[in-house]
Amino acid sequence: MMKIILGGQWGDEGKGKVIDYLAGKAELVVRFQGGSNAGHTVVHDGKTHKFHLLPSGVVQKKRSLIGAGVVLDPRVLIQEINEFGGLTQSELGIDFRTSIIMPWHGLLDIAREGLKKEKIGTTGRGIGPAYEEKASRDGIRFCDLIDEKKLKERISEIYPFRKKLLHGIYQVEVPEQESIFMQYANIGKQLASYATDVSLEVNEAYAAGKNILLEGAQGVLLDLSFGSYPFVTSSQTIAGGACVGAGVSPKIIDEIEGVVKAYTTRVGGGPFPTELLGAEEELGNTIRDKGNEYGTTTGRKRRIGWLDLPLLRYAHRLNGFTGFHYTKLDVLGGVEKLKVATAHEHAGKKFETPSREFEFLGEWKPVYKTLPGFEELSREEWREVVRESKEKGLKALPKNAFEYIKFVEGELKIPTKTVSLGPAREETIFVNH
Repeated sequence: MMKIILGGQWGDEGKGKVIDYLAGKAELVVRFQGGSNAGHTVVHDGKTHKFHLLPSGVVQKKRSLIGAGVVLDPRVLIQEINEFGGLTQSELGIDFRTSIIMPWHGLLDIAREGLKKEKIGTTGRGIGPAYEEKASRDGIRFCDLIDEKKLKERISEIYPFRKKLLHGIYQVEVPEQESIFMQYANIGKQLASYATDVSLEVNEAYAAGKNILLEGAQGVLLDLSFGSYPFVTSSQTIAGGACVGAGVSPKIIDEIEGVVKAYTTRVGGGPFPTELLGAEEELGNTIRDKGNEYGTTTGRKRRIGWLDLPLLRYAHRLNGFTGFHYTKLDVLGGVEKLKVATAHEHAGKKFETPSREFEFLGEWKPVYKTLPGFEELSREEWREVVRESKEKGLKALPKNAFEYIKFVEGELKIPTKTVSLGPAREETIFVNH
């Protein structure tokens, strides 16, 4: 069984938690795209883990792989491995084709963003420039990093141009070539034992009947080609990107499941039709604080909005979801009235799913359905709901919380797999799982 797990919105949906409990039945967990700009939070056995590069499966000691679609900052990876307490080569593998983020990538990222009139909201981690270098067939890969002679050659070829670009155009100083080489040669020695062929491993595991999870970073609406361009990430976050990033055929994907927050959030710039502004801004602030909606990577405030069904239909069109995992339903407890965008209006037209209108996302006016809210429960009361769900299923939820989920499920025609009622793994209702 091979399953893809994707963020169904603009990222930060709670994929780390979902991957954590799904990893219990998996033998392999594969991170297939993105870089250290993404952040996953996993609460396991009472301990909180925050990952930017490590696949969430490491928490359960599952074989975890970093695929060729990732751009890897090895400095961040070593820090995460050390903070986690170390990982053996049987627990972690890195594809030898994986592109490496170098110091000049982050410098270029920040310098470019500083000159833009309208900020995209980059994390400054060098993700975009690293993918650019990969596309121009000019980047350093993991196989270069762990070969000292090859690394020296590659840095010697690339460094002079990058230094001239940064210093001459952006007036940014770059660390000396030799110091970069020494630092990265040392890093390469530390990581060399993790080198593997992820594509080969995954395909052999699938042929042997093993369960495999392909773990996406960020969310569908940040996809480079199909997201809210130019306010997107630099990789393919949709299901097709999983096949490319892990090196597998689409024919062997069995399930594609999306993680969807019970409301919507977004970090950085870009259009956001259902954002809580004006008279609703105070409610947005309350939800942000209650849901701890601050970026794992940057600490930036996440923008808050109502659930947007047209965008979820769009996400479904791109991916063909076989199920949804809803998260943070508990955060909406105590909100008197809950709005759900069921359609959008633009230029006199009403539509339930975007087509070319997606380029006018900032001009969309949501058409809302208002549903009654449900009571705010304590953490222990939500846990009691989870306990009761073993017999009652979703009907263990407060009545209006149940009606909220069933309304959304009915509109989208996508089965509910789980509903999350807190950060811990055990604070989850399993439905069709």
